[in-house]
Amino acid sequence: MSFPSTVAWPPPPPSQPHPAYNAVPARTTLAKPTPVAAPPAPEKPRKVEWSEPVRNYVRRAFEPQNEIKGISTEEMQVKLKSIISYYAERQMHDQIDWSTYPLPQQLLLQERREATAGLANPVYTSVNVSSYPTNMPSPALTLPSSKRKSQDAEELETAAAKIPPWQKTNLQDRVTFGDGQQSKRQKKTDITKDIVSKFDQADLEKRKQRFNTGKSGTAVNPPWRQSRKDEDEVSMVPIVGTNMSLEKSYFRLTAPPKPETVRPQHVLEKTLDMLRKKWKSEKNYNYICNQFKSLRQDLTVQHIKNSFTVRVYETHARIALEKGDLGEYNQCQTQLKGLYAQGLGGHPGEFLAYRILYFVYTCNKTDMNDLLAELTIADKSKAEVKHALDVRSSLAVGNYHKFFRLYLDAPNMGAYLMDMFIERERLHALANISRGYISVPLRFVTDELGFENDKECEQFLQEHSAHHLVEEKRSDQTVQMRVRVKEGATLFEQLRAAAFSRVDIKGQI
Repeated sequence: MSFPSTVAWPPPPPSQPHPAYNAVPARTTLAKPTPVAAPPAPEKPRKVEWSEPVRNYVRRAFEPQNEIKGISTEEMQVKLKSIISYYAERQMHDQIDWSTYPLPQQLLLQERREATAGLANPVYTSVNVSSYPTNMPSPALTLPSSKRKSQDAEELETAAAKIPPWQKTNLQDRVTFGDGQQSKRQKKTDITKDIVSKFDQADLEKRKQRFNTGKSGTAVNPPWRQSRKDEDEVSMVPIVGTNMSLEKSYFRLTAPPKPETVRPQHVLEKTLDMLRKKWKSEKNYNYICNQFKSLRQDLTVQHIKNSFTVRVYETHARIALEKGDLGEYNQCQTQLKGLYAQGLGGHPGEFLAYRILYFVYTCNKTDMNDLLAELTIADKSKAEVKHALDVRSSLAVGNYHKFFRLYLDAPNMGAYLMDMFIERERLHALANISRGYISVPLRFVTDELGFENDKECEQFLQEHSAHHLVEEKRSDQTVQMRVRVKEGATLFEQLRAAAFSRVDIKGQI
C-alpha cells in the first residue's frame, strides 16, 4: 500500500493541554531571604545661621517701646515670619539694610490705613525705596498686587479677583452712618470688624466731617434717616412751652419749635378735657383730629412721657377707631406700645386686644405669631384679650357660628375693628353654608351671620347681587322666606375670594 507524499507519516502526537497552575521551583534551603536595604534617612536641614542685623531687627520688633496699639503680638509675629522667610527663600536677607527696614507692626499699620482709604497703589512713607537694589522687591510688593495703569483688561480682572472682600467694601456706610441703623451690611466678617476698630481717631473724625456735613458745614441726615412722623420732628433739647391757648391748629414742623408756640402740660390737660366734650356734642372729626395732632406734637417737643401722655394717645386712638381712621389709630397704637413698656399706666389690656384684632383684619400671620409668643399668663387672663384670642381661634378653625356670637358680644371698642372685616367673614360663611345646604330659611342666615334683623340680612344679599336667591315659601297658611344657597355657591365663592384678595389700610403698624 502506498500513501500520498503530502501526508506525513507517522502522524504527530496530539498536543498536551496547558496546566492550570504555574510551576514553582521547590525551596532547597532554610536560609532567610536577604532583607531589602532601607532607603537612607533624609538629611536634616541645616539650621540657618541668621546674621546679626537680622537678629537685631527681630529684637527691635519685640521691644515694648515699638508696640503699636491695636496690633497684637500674634499678628506681629506672623508678619515678621513672612518678611524674613520671603528674603531667606531668595537668598536676599544679607542684602537688606535691616537697620532701616520698617518693623512688622509698622507695615501692618500701613496696610490697614491703605485698605481703609481704598488706595489703588499703596506706598509706605516710612520706607526709603530708593535704598534697595533694583533687582530686589521693595516691602510694598509683599502686599496683594494692586492695579497698575499699564495692565491690560485680563490682568486687571485677575488683580481684582485677588483683592480681599473687606478691601472692596465701602466702609462709609458702616462707619459714618452706623449709629443704630438697620441696613443690608449687618453681616460683617471678623476681619472687617477688626479693621474698623483700629481706625485712627483723627482719620475717623475727618471721614465723619466729610460725609456728615453739607455745603454749609452743618451736620445733615441722609434721606432714609429723616423721620416721617410728626412726633419725631423734635429738637434734641426739650423746651418748656409758654402758650396759654386751649386751641391751636396743627402745622408740620419745618424748624425748631419756639416756646411761645408750645403749650405746657397744665394747659394741655385743659385742652384734652375740652376736646372730649366737643367730640361728644359735635362729632366733628376733622376738627378733633387736627387738635389732637397739635396736642400730641406739643407733648413730643417737650419730651413729656407720663400717664397724661398715655391718656392723650388712648383717647385719640378710640376716636379714630370710631371713625374708621386706621392711619391715625396706627400712629397712636405704635406710640402706646412704647409707653406701656415704660409702665406709665393706661389700659394696656384693651389695646393689646385691639392689636390682635387688627392682625386678624390684615391676615398678618407673622406678626400675629410674634405677638402670641410674647403673651404672658396675666395677659391671657384679661377678658378683652381672651375675647380677641377666641376670635382668632374661631376663624382659624372655620367656626363661623362662634365667631358671629363673639362679634355680637365684643367688649370695649373691639366691634369697631371687627366691623372692618365682618363683611369678608360673612361672605366666607355663606360660601361654607352653600356647600352643605340646598335651601335655608332667611332667619337662619340672619342668626348665623350676626345680623340684627331679616331686613338687614336681605339688604346684604341684595348689595352682593344675590337678591334673586331669596324666595317666599307658603305652607299651612304660613309664609316663610328662604334662600337658595346651593344655587349661589359659585357667586359666594367668587365674592369670598375677592374679599380676601385685598385689605385697604393706611398707616400700618
